Amino acid sequence: MPKETHFTMTNSLRRCLCFLGILLFSNGSGHELPLVQQKCTDYQNANFLRGTNLKVQFLLFTPLDPGCGKLVRESSDLQNSGFNTSLETKLIIHGFRVLGTKPSWINKFVQTLLHVADVNVIAVDWVYGSTGVYYSAVDNVIKLSLEISQFIRNLLVLGVSQSSIHIIGVSLGAHVGGMVGHFYKGQLGRITDLGIRIPVGHVDYFVNGGQDQPGCPSFIHAGYNYLICDHMRAVHLYVSALENSCPLMAFPCTSFKDFLSGDCLDCANPFQHSCPRIGLLEQGGINMEKLPKEVKVYLLTTSKAPYCLYYSLMAFHLRKERNKKTEIEVTLHSSNLTTSIKITIPKNQLIGKGLMAHSIPHCHINQVILKVLSSNQIWRKEESSIIGKFCVIPLPANHSTKMWCRSEPMTLKTNVNVFVNLEIPCA
Repeated sequence: MPKETHFTMTNSLRRCLCFLGILLFSNGSGHELPLVQQKCTDYQNANFLRGTNLKVQFLLFTPLDPGCGKLVRESSDLQNSGFNTSLETKLIIHGFRVLGTKPSWINKFVQTLLHVADVNVIAVDWVYGSTGVYYSAVDNVIKLSLEISQFIRNLLVLGVSQSSIHIIGVSLGAHVGGMVGHFYKGQLGRITDLGIRIPVGHVDYFVNGGQDQPGCPSFIHAGYNYLICDHMRAVHLYVSALENSCPLMAFPCTSFKDFLSGDCLDCANPFQHSCPRIGLLEQGGINMEKLPKEVKVYLLTTSKAPYCLYYSLMAFHLRKERNKKTEIEVTLHSSNLTTSIKITIPKNQLIGKGLMAHSIPHCHINQVILKVLSSNQIWRKEESSIIGKFCVIPLPANHSTKMWCRSEPMTLKTNVNVFVNLEIPCA
């Protein structure tokens, strides 16, 4: 057997150093303590054919060794594994595991968190208990919530504050996180639920309306990916938000339909002009001291990372009313972007508007193409042209946002493209 290596540290502070997987620690008394070889523990694998009883592991990951999960059962395990009571602690709770295997996303999730924030990460492994048939996993939710609550109680004994605890629950794990928060009477720092379809929190994000996600298969022949792609998109969005600087920004609105119609332009109420964003609290745009109550916020995404989009309100003002509805196709065009929406101006009204989402900033869009669409009513004679004013508002709108309008009125003809050069400066 290799010899033990000893070292002495006389600093009065307890210190922890990590090098090549070896943890060195001292109690600051000057006593020699042996180097401790840290054992890394992975997630369990369960037999999904038989179903399983609950068997929970708490795995600690730290900034000093983000790739190694240390199994922590008692307070002494935490103290000897590099846990820092002065840092925020994030607990990640996975959901139902169909095949009884480790979540494929967990390693990247943990390592990304530790890369962007100086925190402790506790991964809650309940693969045993979350597999088999779904209702069996549901039966374990209360038991698991109680075990996690007891684990948090151990953290509090060590001096961790309730406000520094952030629970991140995925799918069925989100229900567990909510129950743990209930046990602590809402006093924990933050709970983030990913992949849950019902409004449960202070701020509920509805991504692409909360239904089908871009890039996910639409037909069952895609197999397992058809079943989980939409559901697990929330995890990938969250990780992408941590990794990238472009914001996954959402807007408070009464419905997804109103959001797409361009009826929700700012975040004045209740967010005081700071639109909520997916990600960590310091990037989230939400004042935790003045939390809203059950606000729905909406956003659109692309089909792949980094997923984020920019938003513009497109509006057309007719010079005079028409006795039928008017539909105008608006297309944004640049060297690497072409995207379109349809603006509808109702009968006997002057203004039509719509939300345009685009993957590049407003100032990089070179051109807009406008075209009046035919009504397809062959028995009615189409008017040869319409005249009006075209405007663009970069979103979110606030007191400093400037509307861009074409200086001269435009004449649009049915099914004829009219090109407009955009002149929106970069911020």
